[in-house]
This record gives sequence, C-alpha cells and structure tokens, in this order.
Amino acid sequence: MAEPSATPHLTPQFCFNQTALRDFLRISRSTIDDTISQNLNSLLTPASTGFDPTSTSTRQPRPLGKRQIDPSTCATFKDTVLFPSWQVRSDVLAYCASVATSPDPDDPDVILREVESARARGRVVDERLDPYSGRYFPREARTEMLAALIRNERSVESIVRSRTWGLVGERCGSDGMSGEEALDKWRRRQER
Repeated sequence: MAEPSATPHLTPQFCFNQTALRDFLRISRSTIDDTISQNLNSLLTPASTGFDPTSTSTRQPRPLGKRQIDPSTCATFKDTVLFPSWQVRSDVLAYCASVATSPDPDDPDVILREVESARARGRVVDERLDPYSGRYFPREARTEMLAALIRNERSVESIVRSRTWGLVGERCGSDGMSGEEALDKWRRRQER
C-alpha cells in the first residue's frame, strides 16, 4: 500500500520557492492520486481459494464493471493513505495562502519596483508619436505571484481529487458523499 505524503517543513521561503512548492504537490499527487488505479488494484486479494481446474471447462463471461474491493480494506486505505495525503496538501496550500496574503517585509524586489514606478511616473508620454509608450506593466510582488500560484494549484487539486474520488467510488462503492464531504467527515473523526 502506498504511503501518505510527509508534511514538508513549512516556512515562507518554502512557499516563495515555487519550484519546491510545485515539486512537493506534483510528487504527492503522483504518489497517491495519479496512480489511484494501481493503488486500488493492490488492495485486491488474489483468489482466496486455490486454482480450480473445472473453472476452465466453461467460458466465464467477464464482469461488466471492475472487481469491487472489500469495503473495510477501502476504508482503511482512505483513512490511512488517501485522506492524510489530501490533508497534507490542503495544509500546505492553506499555509502558503496565508503567506501570500501577509505583508512581505523581506521582498527582495520591493526597491526595484519602487524605482520602476517612480521612473514610470516621471516619463513623458506622447501617444501620437508612440502609441505604446503609455503602457506600463509593473512587476508583480512575490506575494501576488504566490497568490496566483495557490489559486491555480487549488484548481488543480480540485480536479485531481474529483477524478480520484470518482475512481474510489467506482471500485469501493459510493456512499453518495463528495470527496470534500468525505474528507471533512474524516477530519472531524481525527479531531476526537
């Protein structure tokens, strides 16, 4: 059975390092969600009885759906692997979102942006001579870039979880809850 993702050491530097943040999310998703079919297949136990030679004497039609997995095995997988991985990613995204909305006193580009803004205010713009001279695109602060990345990664996370939950429901049987509802229920059980 796959192992849940380990929580990285959360610091603002981890969040601002977009490569590290994306790599963590990518590896966590590839370990659990991208390989969900393989993870679910590994939960199936081989034939509980030995080989029966009479089983080959008649042609057996293939079942229409995939083989169902034992509900208790599925519940264990969800509680020990799937939901903890989702929770770790949720925690990382929430922490980085809080970093993105906080003031950033250590922003290395703040002086450069101020100089560019002052220079842009001091420019004389004659749009008759150069219609593009009025354009000014200030550099984004690193908190703004982080906020955009977090929004994007939350959208990706939603899609990945939806796909994963659909496959889990197909193989384990669906109880009518969405993936987020099931995760919230798991969180409440963990708090007790």
